[in-house]
Amino acid sequence: MPQPPQLSACPSCEEPLEPGDNFCGACGADLSAATAPHTGRPTAARNGQARTEAAEGTVPRPSARPPAGDGSAPLRPGAGPEGGAAVPPPPPYPPAVAPEPVPAPPTAPPAPPAPPAPPQRHQDHGPDTAHGGPDPAAGGVPLPEAEGGDYSLQAPAPAAAARPEPAAEPDDYALAAPAADPPREPGARPAGADGPHAGAGPLPGSVPAAGSGPESGSAPEAGSAPEDPRTAAAYGTAESALTVTDTPGGSESKSRTCVACRMGVIDRDGYCENCGHAQPRERDHLEEALDSVAAVSDRGLRHHRNEDAFALSSAALPDGAPAVVAVVCDGVSSATRPDEASQAASEAASASLLAALPRGTHPQQAMHEAILAAAQAVNSLAQTAGAEDERESHRNRNAPACTIVSAVVAAGLLTVGWIGDSRAYWVPEDRTAPPARLTEDDSWAAQMVAAGLMSEAEAYADARAHAITGWLGADAYELDPHTASFKPDRPGVVVVCTDGLWNYAEGAADMALAVPTDARSRPLHGARTLVGYALDGGGHDNVTVAVVPFPLPGAEAGTA
Repeated sequence: MPQPPQLSACPSCEEPLEPGDNFCGACGADLSAATAPHTGRPTAARNGQARTEAAEGTVPRPSARPPAGDGSAPLRPGAGPEGGAAVPPPPPYPPAVAPEPVPAPPTAPPAPPAPPAPPQRHQDHGPDTAHGGPDPAAGGVPLPEAEGGDYSLQAPAPAAAARPEPAAEPDDYALAAPAADPPREPGARPAGADGPHAGAGPLPGSVPAAGSGPESGSAPEAGSAPEDPRTAAAYGTAESALTVTDTPGGSESKSRTCVACRMGVIDRDGYCENCGHAQPRERDHLEEALDSVAAVSDRGLRHHRNEDAFALSSAALPDGAPAVVAVVCDGVSSATRPDEASQAASEAASASLLAALPRGTHPQQAMHEAILAAAQAVNSLAQTAGAEDERESHRNRNAPACTIVSAVVAAGLLTVGWIGDSRAYWVPEDRTAPPARLTEDDSWAAQMVAAGLMSEAEAYADARAHAITGWLGADAYELDPHTASFKPDRPGVVVVCTDGLWNYAEGAADMALAVPTDARSRPLHGARTLVGYALDGGGHDNVTVAVVPFPLPGAEAGTA
């Protein structure tokens, strides 16, 4: 068995060795794996100066790789150079593998893929091409030998030659429209009707075919968003101001447009479908003009609902002369269902006057009977429970109540009737003539003034001024209708109103200043102006005003 050569110095650190050492005492190197010395090969000393093994008599360090290209083969075991002892072969070197190419950044549009390069063979026999090393012609990376036992690396080959670049994925895929259903016999079930989605609508994300939408026109363009119905052009047109809808009875009705945006249609809950603004209730603001009389009612700025009501009507006397009726009622807020009470009283009084005047009943007597009929209508509300009573069944409730004031102009006679603190004013067309208040309040303040205990200014400045002492309702102390008839000697207007107006124009002179000068020829304009006057003053209460011209058009004014 051949013995390993005896070394005088460590091939790694050049530390002197003792005979029989298998390991270096300084660096611990394995001396049994040392290779035989090569003559004529330069080696690097510690001081950086080159020297030869033949001159020094030392064994050089094992080079990183054996020399390539000289045609020599690795030493066989048992056969050393110059007949020396056999040296074990060095461990195999890892194969030279081409570096991983870096993929190029994606470009638009993607380049067509390059043809794949021929496969390369890699063997564990070193970099020599004769033993299966990479071939530079085949795209490999050659590793030429450098002086001093080191090697330089060549730049990697182009990525396209090493590996084909994958095609870029598209951002989205176009979806084709579904094919049209084939024609089928009448009464036959469509294809897929018995499947799990039978009777269901289109699946989410599906694209309807052209002509299959609600509009049978062309299909929408790709990428276009559906039109917002709230901002459609039709909302701004005159035709969209009123929308025709079907009612349960089969008739057609026209819906209102929003008072805020003037575009959206009001839904059944009372909100705008465009801006969501809550719309006023039907009774929040009412206007009516009939023949030569007009009235306006408004909720005001502080109350949550309008508890006032009015009724306008006209009739013909037995001799054919015209008669005009205006009834104004104010619900008592401290009572239950005051809005229902005022509505019932105004309708009952108007109906009673329309029935009595054509029979030839004197207007003042007809007025008295009308107030009694209104009181009976309000009393009947106390015998039936409303929605508000059901919600507040645990509370002590007052019976529905309201006040009333009415005016009738017929045959040159002006007749008024009232209970409560609603008023009627006479305002002559000639503003140089004095105006007058035609009614007296059933209130605490009026009683204090009538008894001489307070002046009118002091009484109405008291917090108890508007406490009424007379009203229509089941809990009224007594029912004493007040009526009066007048024959004005000049044309003018009669202003019939609730305290929501006269709180801001209490005296007759103040009321005359608030009434427009053309109120007799334009009663609706005059009523609107008076309501606006109250709202500008603060609108603390509901406001209702009726303007009745005197005499009626075509009639002559009576004498005083």
